[in-house]
Amino acid sequence: MSNLWEFGNIRGETAIVVPGETVPEVFWNAVAKRGPQVWLRQKQLGLWRSWSWDEAALAINEIGAGLLSLGFARGECASILANTVVEWVLCDLAILSCAGVSNGIYPTDAASQVQYLCADSSTTILLVEDEEQLDKVLEVRDQLPLLRKIVVFDMEGLRGLDEPGVMSLEALRVAGRAYLQQHPQALKERVRSCQPQDLAILVYTSGTTGKPKGAMHSQRGLVYEMRGINTLASAYESDERMCFLPLCHIAERMGGEYASVYGGAKLNFVENPETVPENVREIAPTVVTAVPRVWEKFYSAVMISLKESSGLQRAAYGWGIGVGARIADKVMAGQPVGTALRLQFTLARWIALNNVRKIIGIHRARYLITGAAPISPELVKWYLALGLPMVEVWGMTETCGVSTGVAAGGMIKPGSIGKAAPFNEVRLDPDTNEILVRGANVFMGYLNLPEKTAETIDQDGWLHTGDV
Repeated sequence: MSNLWEFGNIRGETAIVVPGETVPEVFWNAVAKRGPQVWLRQKQLGLWRSWSWDEAALAINEIGAGLLSLGFARGECASILANTVVEWVLCDLAILSCAGVSNGIYPTDAASQVQYLCADSSTTILLVEDEEQLDKVLEVRDQLPLLRKIVVFDMEGLRGLDEPGVMSLEALRVAGRAYLQQHPQALKERVRSCQPQDLAILVYTSGTTGKPKGAMHSQRGLVYEMRGINTLASAYESDERMCFLPLCHIAERMGGEYASVYGGAKLNFVENPETVPENVREIAPTVVTAVPRVWEKFYSAVMISLKESSGLQRAAYGWGIGVGARIADKVMAGQPVGTALRLQFTLARWIALNNVRKIIGIHRARYLITGAAPISPELVKWYLALGLPMVEVWGMTETCGVSTGVAAGGMIKPGSIGKAAPFNEVRLDPDTNEILVRGANVFMGYLNLPEKTAETIDQDGWLHTGDV
């Protein structure tokens, strides 16, 4: 095992951080534990707005009760069609607190795709972000006989709208408050009725080889993965995370939203995908999860900045990154880092490398996580040379996110997806080298596709991933 010294700040937590056997139970226990602490932050019109756990809980209570007032039954599906915004998380947790099924739809999907996903999931209530998303739904609404109500987050441009099946999120909260006056325990009773074996969320595959398939995840599977991720690399209440990847994808849903519910890290929502470089510098997250394309963009920004720097600054960077690279080589080889090299690195950070980290906005980061696609080993080494361990993880929608990765304190090996996570089994098919996964984090199957499910999960419970 390598002497990671200051790289060794990836720690796992095996003890249960927040009790609960379903996502809503974990969430409401987290609220009781953290109450007045800031949980969510979002930048709107140039200003950051914060929600404490208590404030978020109030909104979720009202949204959930509003859904009950619309007749939202246990086990019914509600879908969310929106970008990555605070309201996405509030509505998701409200749906789950109603013992309902929560389904996310990409905001870039065309109207025909929205129609297919809502029909396949038997969506009865659809929550949309704004006028643009509402227009898509109205275009196909006559093809969705099960859809009872459309709820809109942002009513800008829709003030004069007179559609009987459409209401604002604020109106839903008002209805929820009125419902709670008549039925004060209704939502709590729904939370208590939620069982670990219940279907909790649907995550649709991309549909690159046919129509999208709805991967079904149980309450038990989500909680199991929440706890499992925390044993690999834990996040704490003092941590700051950036929420910007699509929440309808398993990576941000599990690694961002649900990991934050469990570990307590603050979730900071960017203004939009284009403002990520600016927002990351403002947030200065302590744990950063991103896809390789984002890490490449950050690296490119530093290289562009260097070209515009003075000769002295370029020389300082060259020397500093060279010292960091020598340490990175030792860390990756599992060798100890000597005192002299440590002192040189301290000087290198002070002279140049801390500024490089600030250019990106990762100067406070404890570690970085990358996944979803292969990343250049040289890029992993470059971040390590800055003093930041980059953990490569592998997983998929069907494994509820992370299935392999570098465990806490483990060796960092660029180009490797680490070892099997201790919370699931991973093996290679002896004939095809296909990766097989088995564990409580493996999904329940594909919605409405029993034959496809049987092809994917064998009789011994092994998930055939299709990856080699």
